[in-house]
Amino acid sequence: MFTRFCVKHSEENALSDKQPKAPTPQAKWKGPDLEDGALHQMVLTSLDDDLAQDIVTINLAGKSALADHMVIATGRSQRHVSALADHLLRKLKESGCKNIRTEGQNTGDWVLVDAGDVVVHIFREEVRAFYSIEKMWATETEAQAYKSDPARPAGLSA
Repeated sequence: MFTRFCVKHSEENALSDKQPKAPTPQAKWKGPDLEDGALHQMVLTSLDDDLAQDIVTINLAGKSALADHMVIATGRSQRHVSALADHLLRKLKESGCKNIRTEGQNTGDWVLVDAGDVVVHIFREEVRAFYSIEKMWATETEAQAYKSDPARPAGLSA
């Protein structure tokens, strides 16, 4: 009986002359990043509102299939780094972003937030200095420091 099942199962799964089906076209994901960099701006604003330090953005469009923008920021402590990431994740989910992946939020030394077209690295100061990923991805002229709007008060926003 077992032999008969194995033979039948292997016959069903045997390679055939049939061509594989063409992949079905997937719908384009519609999110805030399709609106002229709104996702990128939302990430920068969220980090600025939560008092992240030394926010740097690197334009990766045309250089890497990884993302269009890389944002690097520093938190003052492990708790601050985790809070920055948590607030950013909440804002991304509220805006309709899906499939957001994170790494390192439990430890709070280096949190990676992958929001699709924008990849965010949030470091503690010592960890950022040790890895210095800005130097790997951009020259000094390509990495742009984010300057907040002086008319907008800093701090947590509702």
